[in-house]
Amino acid sequence: MGALRGVSTAAAALALAVPVLLGGCSDGERKQAAAPVAAPAPPPLTLAITPAAQAKDLPASTEIGVTVANASVRSVVLTGPDGKIVPGRMRADGTAWVPDRPLAFASRYSATVVATDGLHAVTQSTDFRTMAEPTRQVGTGLYLFDGLTYGVAMPVVVEFSDEIPAGARAAVESRLFVTTQPPQPGVWHWMSSRQVTYRAPKYWQPGTTLSVRTALKGAPMGEGRFGDDDRRATAKITKDKVELKVKNSTKQIQVYRNDKMVKEMPVSLGKSSTPSSSGTMVIMDKQESTIFDTTREPGVDHYRVTIQYAQRLTWGGEFIHSAPWSVGDQGQRNVSHGCLNVSPGNAVWLFENTHVGDPVTVKGTGHALEPGNGFTAWDLSWKDFIKGSALPVPAALQPSAVAAVTPSPSSTAAAATPQASPAAAGPEPTDSGDADPADEDGTAQQESPADEPGQ
Repeated sequence: MGALRGVSTAAAALALAVPVLLGGCSDGERKQAAAPVAAPAPPPLTLAITPAAQAKDLPASTEIGVTVANASVRSVVLTGPDGKIVPGRMRADGTAWVPDRPLAFASRYSATVVATDGLHAVTQSTDFRTMAEPTRQVGTGLYLFDGLTYGVAMPVVVEFSDEIPAGARAAVESRLFVTTQPPQPGVWHWMSSRQVTYRAPKYWQPGTTLSVRTALKGAPMGEGRFGDDDRRATAKITKDKVELKVKNSTKQIQVYRNDKMVKEMPVSLGKSSTPSSSGTMVIMDKQESTIFDTTREPGVDHYRVTIQYAQRLTWGGEFIHSAPWSVGDQGQRNVSHGCLNVSPGNAVWLFENTHVGDPVTVKGTGHALEPGNGFTAWDLSWKDFIKGSALPVPAALQPSAVAAVTPSPSSTAAAATPQASPAAAGPEPTDSGDADPADEDGTAQQESPADEPGQ
């Protein structure tokens, strides 16, 4: 009887335990040991560079092209024929490393590039040889001089002795470098096949430092020709914004400093047969005394006269200058051959208070400024200006983006790499001069090559 009770007690205990175990499994919460999950393999680092190993006859403008994936470039070391390291820097878009100076002709170079993702690194090396100095060279010129100070509308103008074919312009532009401090990005525009101009959406901020390198020595220019030189200049922009506004309807010049009018003076513009140009020009040159001589020019009035306090506005011969012979006409009627005549006293004041690079806007003459006749970059709207570049224009410099970033005339866009876009025929100027009625009844015609005393 006692043994049976013992068995019954154990069975009862087991019977009580079973429902507990069954109850624990019925809600699907049975715990199992978690299997370890393998970490995904990091994406592979890839690096490819140019030129190809043992490439020959490369231009002196050769850059080290870089294509990376899942990494960034840590270093580029270019060694010259003398064993010395050539200094340089990466392009802002990371596509290439640019030597700080043109490479030597007929010389061997070696390059080593290292890219890393922070944990791993990959290295690629190459060697190449540059071409002999080319015999067919294109002369280049830079209208910006080291150490000088310019007005807020001073564009960067590069000219060529020969025409640059459309197919070569993008490569040429890619070798033109502009930096500003504070940053104010801009775009290149082909005014013609022999001139390309750079500006930002708005006038330069007063006090800006403008640095330019035209890295064109040995650079291909199309049709088997190469650039002649590598030019540099660092200039300053004036601390004050100075701007001249001229209306034919009132025959007055208004002078603004930092957007406030500080002086107004009478002027006599071009007569009906030789009208002044309407548009936004830039003071290109200042000469305290010069000679206007048209005796060798066909189809114009011939004269030779000494002119005081002359400030050039166009290549065609339009100046602001002292004209004592037309003082009685100034503010009343137009008698010049296209120039802006002012009194001797006003000419001196203007000469002392303006700068090369200051903008001059003339309205109402009925004769539109010809694109490229002077520094005419500001006679185009930004929308039209960027149409003249040969490289894609960055999104940050598209008109809609510029308008969003620069709501006021004095502000500028955020920093970006200078670019340029396809060369095309220049669009019509935005200021045709018809905002104000012309005071002369002459029809529009080509501007006179120079000015002379009024009749």
